[in-house]
Amino acid sequence: MTPLSPEVPYPGVSILKPLMGVDPNLFSNLESFFTMNYPLFEVLLCVEDESDPAIMLVRSLMKKYPNVDSRLFTGGASVGVNPKINNMYPAYMAAKYDMLLISDSGIRMKEDTLLDMVLHMTEFIGLVHQMPFTCDRKGFAATLEKIYFGTAQARIYLSADFLGIICHTGMSTLMRKSLIDDVGGLAKFGCYLAEDFFFAKSLTNRGWKMRISSQPAWQNSGLCEISSFQARLTRWAKLRVAMVPFTIILEPLSECMVLGAFASWAVSFLFNWDPLSFYLVHILMWFICDWILISIVQKNIHTEIKQTSLEIGIYNLTDSSSNYGLFMTVHKEFLDSSNGSLPFNKFDFVVGWLFRECSSLYLFLYSHINKDGILWRKGGEILMKNREFSLNCVHRDKTRENY
Repeated sequence: MTPLSPEVPYPGVSILKPLMGVDPNLFSNLESFFTMNYPLFEVLLCVEDESDPAIMLVRSLMKKYPNVDSRLFTGGASVGVNPKINNMYPAYMAAKYDMLLISDSGIRMKEDTLLDMVLHMTEFIGLVHQMPFTCDRKGFAATLEKIYFGTAQARIYLSADFLGIICHTGMSTLMRKSLIDDVGGLAKFGCYLAEDFFFAKSLTNRGWKMRISSQPAWQNSGLCEISSFQARLTRWAKLRVAMVPFTIILEPLSECMVLGAFASWAVSFLFNWDPLSFYLVHILMWFICDWILISIVQKNIHTEIKQTSLEIGIYNLTDSSSNYGLFMTVHKEFLDSSNGSLPFNKFDFVVGWLFRECSSLYLFLYSHINKDGILWRKGGEILMKNREFSLNCVHRDKTRENY
């Protein structure tokens, strides 16, 4: 990745951080946004409930880093049914820069992550997003999350991007604010529960392209439980079917166990092969490919961080007269202590992989049998967002060619 020319000033970036509640890792996650090596950015922290304990944490960070341009916005605004949009709206209206980074509360940044994303925002790119992944954490739930995002999610995400299918998730997204303003601003997307999908759809419909950043979205939630993770997957499945209905047929066929069962029946019918033997070989080969994929994702991420740090160091040495000569100093935090290796052994991977593969079809079916609609947390309670409303928003969108 080639650094920007010294003659071209780095664009300012407004970072929107919607927050709700606290967890054990929230302070360190937020602090990583205050310590990034980038010359011009502001951190806009959004808390809808004025009694939220996150406010105290935010103020302590603002006091600790007085030289960082940061502001706290409380109260939110009622512009639609999407609570995230409502929470961010006042900060969005106050943002100073055209580059807008929307980042969820559980995301942790490397010191050069923002630089990496900005460098991918070239002339015809309207949105830069990060592939979801997780930080190295302890426990089976953390292992399960890393296996999912490093195998099934990574496979679908990268394949969809290669085929030009919208795969963008909104947990860490860099956009051009002017392009959002052109279609009515952030409030225009308040009627959608999956605002990230419609951000991307709005831009691609107008001819803009998207790119995946070299670094992933480092999810680092301090609360890591199997039940909450499965609830998250269930909610995503409901939203996918609401937005792209044909996924109800294709999505199960992307799973190892389901596809293997159909393939075993097919070869038994066509070639009279033993279906059980074929099924077991299919699972073994899929397992090996997933192990290779997650290993590549983990190692390449750390390699990219090292290479970016090296390029930045060379750039500083060859351009000592630049005003930005100090802001990209290589820091030891770039290099993870794991040195790119997975934080679990092969046995843990086998157990976690089998658990995920065997539970995936159940979660998919449950998400469509359960008629509760889309569930969203707010203030410790569960809010039910009507499923039909989400579908109606999608149908109305299909009538707008230029949205």
